[in-house]
Amino acid sequence: MAKALELGRNLVDTAKELGPKAWLLLAAAIGCLVISYLAPDKATQQTAAVAGITFASLILLIRGLVFWSSRADRRRARDLQTLVGKDATPCFTTDDFGHVLYMNAAAHERFGSAKGATLIAKLNDHFASPASVLFRLQSRARNSGAAREDVVTRRGHTRLSVHILASKRFLWRLEEFVDRSQAGRGAEMLSLPMMVANKTGVVLFTNEAMRRLLGSRPKRMDRVFTSPVLRSGEVVEIAAAEGPVRAILAEIDGIGERREIYLLPVDEHPNGTETVADFENLPIAMIKFRADGTMRSVNASARGLTKLTANERPPIHDLFEGLGRSVTDWMDDVLAERVAEAAEVMRLHRDGSDVFMQVALRRIVDNGLPGVLAILQDATALKTLEAQFVQSQKMQAIGQLAGGIAHDFNNLLTAISGHCDLLLLRHTQTDPEYADLVQIHQNVNRAASLVGQLLAFSRKQTLKPEYINLHEVLSDMTHLLNRLVGERVKLVLTHATEIGMIRADKRQLEQVLMNLVVNARDAMEDGGIIRVETESITLSQDMPHERVVVPRGKYS
Repeated sequence: MAKALELGRNLVDTAKELGPKAWLLLAAAIGCLVISYLAPDKATQQTAAVAGITFASLILLIRGLVFWSSRADRRRARDLQTLVGKDATPCFTTDDFGHVLYMNAAAHERFGSAKGATLIAKLNDHFASPASVLFRLQSRARNSGAAREDVVTRRGHTRLSVHILASKRFLWRLEEFVDRSQAGRGAEMLSLPMMVANKTGVVLFTNEAMRRLLGSRPKRMDRVFTSPVLRSGEVVEIAAAEGPVRAILAEIDGIGERREIYLLPVDEHPNGTETVADFENLPIAMIKFRADGTMRSVNASARGLTKLTANERPPIHDLFEGLGRSVTDWMDDVLAERVAEAAEVMRLHRDGSDVFMQVALRRIVDNGLPGVLAILQDATALKTLEAQFVQSQKMQAIGQLAGGIAHDFNNLLTAISGHCDLLLLRHTQTDPEYADLVQIHQNVNRAASLVGQLLAFSRKQTLKPEYINLHEVLSDMTHLLNRLVGERVKLVLTHATEIGMIRADKRQLEQVLMNLVVNARDAMEDGGIIRVETESITLSQDMPHERVVVPRGKYS
């Protein structure tokens, strides 16, 4: 059904376009009929006659469609006259290209005779950019059948609505609302300066008090206020005729996305006196800064934390040092509300010491003046813990690296030791190369011992307890320990008799003895004697030592 209606509309539109050219079809029809009458053969006569009849039929069809369309247009005009003819709101009908086809009495009275002209031309002085608004509404009406939008005008605002009537026919309705500030003399009689502006900053209206203050009628808000960002309840600076004037700005949302702005006199507070009496005694460290970064006030808790005297008022960039970011830039972002509320750790500029503060900045308005409130917490312990954590991560990385190197090196030593054992099996003690092979084997064992120490350092060595002779372990380590203590320290080893076998990890035991000897050497800067003694004791009862209890029994 819809396709049939669309086909019918297309036929009507085509007939209207061909209507002025119907005389061509008439001439063709007459020509064909003349040819059919004068043609010598019968076949030509029949063909020409059929063509003439066809052209005549087309003429009748076109005229019929045009007549039917004109009748429909007249009937639609009568319906529109009945529907909106006496409407107090201006109404128009236009075609697809915006040409005005019908206007009611209210439209004639408001806009004058506009039949044949475009709706864009008649609304050009009514509001800004009518072409884009009308095109947008007409496109939406094609899709949904109707559309509506409120536009701001100098007299107030207009509600512009459009409905689709038929193919390429649109009904427009312009409902005007006069600005309430101009509906009477209320705004003009106000003693407070006020203005009305749209969302783009164009001034639509100023009362007499505002015009006297500025000395003229401004066109844009940026010619009136020195600050690009205006917030209700804050003090602003006005470019008045007699010089800059400060006032408190009060803004009210008007109709049609307009801004009603009023200026209130400023209640100046001399010497920046505080309006909050409890600010000084609050248990939270707080400092107030002006918009330019200078300090307004600091309470007792903040003075105790920052070591400021009662008369010191340093600016924020002299008090704190940002860690990787300028403090002034951060403060500007907080004032402009470009960043979310957050805290940062900063270094305190006091006597060159590393004192850190966790600073949280909040935008405040005090006595109509925008500023920043800094809330402080001591973060020195936090930074120390952070440094220790970073150092532990470095040590962990070093341990992982040492463990990886030790494993790879241990694989090489295993191959060298295995081939050395094979060579020792092929040589006797009388061979000249035997002593060199023994020396290689001993050095490989020492290297393996170093690898074991690296693995113990990286905590990747698997404990392998075994029964070992403590005397033999100390004897094997004597040469290494003597090299470690140096010339100023003497190492004395004393072995007790009748010490049996002990069960321990040999590599770990060697590491423990080596660490004890090195620590003792470092503690004796002027030299001395390090004694390493072995002893076998028997505990008859449990021996507590700090948080550890050693069970009773026999120990070596």
